[in-house]
Amino acid sequence: MNNKQPLPWDNPRFRNWIALVRAEKAVVRELTRALSHLDLKIGQLDVLMNIYRHPGMSQHDVARRLLVGRSNITMLLPQLEKQGLIRREGDAKDKRVMRLFLTDDGEARLMQALDVYSALIDRVMAQSTPAQCDAMGDQMRRIEEMLRPDE
Repeated sequence: MNNKQPLPWDNPRFRNWIALVRAEKAVVRELTRALSHLDLKIGQLDVLMNIYRHPGMSQHDVARRLLVGRSNITMLLPQLEKQGLIRREGDAKDKRVMRLFLTDDGEARLMQALDVYSALIDRVMAQSTPAQCDAMGDQMRRIEEMLRPDE
């Protein structure tokens, strides 16, 4: 082993990045646990939130917004439909396109899930001042923008 080679964990950027990744995993683990009583997974919540914000969006648009493949969405939608949370309707102008809408039950479940999600965010972000929260958000947006694939 080359003892002269600097090790990544000696670099503060590396250590801080690992701390960020661990924090993200802890939040995902806690949100997964907190949503389980609603019979929702995080991916399903993401779909419901997007349909709520953009009623009638297509399956393709949901996949694009969530940065996942259409096959992932194709697997999630039947589950949500079976639970009675969404409905799919054919597009009047293009029969190949399916438009997505929340059912009343879907909107009610989403509101419950958003209460759970918001409470977790408030609990986690209470560790920081408002200015620190803003700085963290700004930094995460810059990272996302820098790594965004060319469209």
